Amino acid sequence: MNGTIRVGNLFGIPFYIHPSWFLVLGLVTWTYSSGLMGQFPQLSGGLALVLGLMTALLLFASVVAHELGHSFVALRQGIDVKSITLFIFGGLASLEKESKTPGEAFWVAIAGPLVSLLICGLTTGIGYATAATGPLAAILGVLAAVNLALALFNLIPGLPLDGGNILKALVWKITGNPYKGVTFASRVGQIFGWVAIATGLIPLLLFGSFANIWNLLVGFFLLQNAGNAAQFAKVQEKLTGLTAADVVTPNSPIVSLHLTLREFADQRILSGESWERFLVTDDAGQLVGAIASYDLRTIPTGEWSETQIKQVMRPIAESTTVESDKPLVEVVQLLEQQQLSALNVIGENGVLVGILEKAAIIQLLQRRSQFNPA
Repeated sequence: MNGTIRVGNLFGIPFYIHPSWFLVLGLVTWTYSSGLMGQFPQLSGGLALVLGLMTALLLFASVVAHELGHSFVALRQGIDVKSITLFIFGGLASLEKESKTPGEAFWVAIAGPLVSLLICGLTTGIGYATAATGPLAAILGVLAAVNLALALFNLIPGLPLDGGNILKALVWKITGNPYKGVTFASRVGQIFGWVAIATGLIPLLLFGSFANIWNLLVGFFLLQNAGNAAQFAKVQEKLTGLTAADVVTPNSPIVSLHLTLREFADQRILSGESWERFLVTDDAGQLVGAIASYDLRTIPTGEWSETQIKQVMRPIAESTTVESDKPLVEVVQLLEQQQLSALNVIGENGVLVGILEKAAIIQLLQRRSQFNPA
């Protein structure tokens, strides 16, 4: 999963860590342990390092709690959470699909900042209630401050931040069009991205100062992800109302399981068809397997007339099959998630409709862009 490391499950949700997280963990641990030693000279270097690591882990636990806030609200709406990932810029909860209404989308988006504000309040309250002093008070203070900053930063009204998703939900509510919400919030996210880049780049160019280098990194992060969100929204809007059945390839490569290999070779391979792989159906037209031209090599040519396709065909993975009435937007997401170039489309009672190729969707988008330029 893009180089990430799976470390287990959180409430049934797959939990991943990107290698960049370890770099940030080390930097936060070192920075805060040095700060503790400067603030409390009586601390030994070893103890300060342990406290710095503990603080760093608590900070990242706060990020995970933030993402769990999004996840739990999504789960209550019937939306599966595919994973939670920690990486250099924080955390990311990957949801199976969008909320059905702008109101539901709003609550998924706001849940994370609300959790961060709750943690900020709790740590502040614990500090006052226990009258904590020394390193414990410092750790509670930094937890409160970071969670407050996490909430406020994520409320910036631009994608891909939570505030951008809140803005998207509001525009969706006003216009009735979710894609206009994504487009608007993406543009705002790009504006904030350029502002962040400027605040990081100007001191660097004028004074050679790296003090705001983090702004530069965040700016590039916002620009890239906001741009990707806007681009995907345009794709979704062009595919609205279409289903998998609308993009099935005419004359898809389909053969009967009762054909002999000789008949298969003469009718489909030697006839000049360009297909390398064929779908196999039974008498009822249901998909039962697949056969590729190279599978013929496993059988001596002298046995082709007595060997039927059903004896050579390979099973079909369920993950490569979609219902004919599945929205084409969801089909595109499935192709991207599983990195597939084609899917098998079935209709009622498992009857095979045909093959859907990623290339056909790209051609459809190109045609629609020509007729409806942005």
